[in-house]
Amino acid sequence: MTTKKIILIIAGILGVLLLVVAVFVGVITWFVFHTIGTSEAAETARTYLRNNEALKQDIGEVKDFGSFVTGNINVQNSDGEATLHLKVIGEKRTVNATVDLSYRSNRNWRVTGASYERDGQTIDLMKPYETPTASP
Repeated sequence: MTTKKIILIIAGILGVLLLVVAVFVGVITWFVFHTIGTSEAAETARTYLRNNEALKQDIGEVKDFGSFVTGNINVQNSDGEATLHLKVIGEKRTVNATVDLSYRSNRNWRVTGASYERDGQTIDLMKPYETPTASP
């Protein structure tokens, strides 16, 4: 066996290993984004943003949301907290929103804070001590 053949075999094995690792990482990444994006917390956040009057005044009716929901969801026993980041596509403009949620004793997710970025400014969608009316 020549040196050229040995180098080609090693390069082929490394290429296959690299491909397997890339597919594995891709599947895990897709699973994480899919799980967060289809969670009850994400659906509650979308409903809140879709129905928030202050947001609708600024960006128009919410037409859609971006493909990816990022952030974190922490659940311990019967309590949970989440911070989710969503792209909100409105009739007039598109903004990036952050929604904080929590639940206690296995009850439904509730919005505890919400804001969005516009022209470098953070605009709060919930005033302190305000009860979220658009949350289910």
